[in-house]
Amino acid sequence: MDQDLFEKGLAQRKATLGAEYVEKNLAAADDFTRPFQEAMTAWCWGFGWGDDVIDAKTRSMMNLAMIGALGKMTEWETHCRGAVTNGVSKEEIRAIIHVIGIYCGVPQALECFRVAKKVLEEENPK
Repeated sequence: MDQDLFEKGLAQRKATLGAEYVEKNLAAADDFTRPFQEAMTAWCWGFGWGDDVIDAKTRSMMNLAMIGALGKMTEWETHCRGAVTNGVSKEEIRAIIHVIGIYCGVPQALECFRVAKKVLEEENPK
């Protein structure tokens, strides 16, 4: 593993998902899962998010669309929180879900709305 890419990825991962969340996941890794956590941090967050070509907000919006299309709702919730951290607005999240509904179907959009509503209410309690 490239240690510099891991450190770069770790910083980006914490900036988007929160240090507490990331540290909890890394601490929970064992001999079986640690290599994947390290590789994913270096590859996804260091290499994938580590350049300045696309800003973090746009990357978050892209991730919401892709992960929503895949129907991976646990990851979608995590990245929805990260998107809010990266400045994605409620209206932008709604628009992303509309696109998911058009290309992936209404049931998938409804799942995304359910999760987004939960995340947005947690981020902005009334």
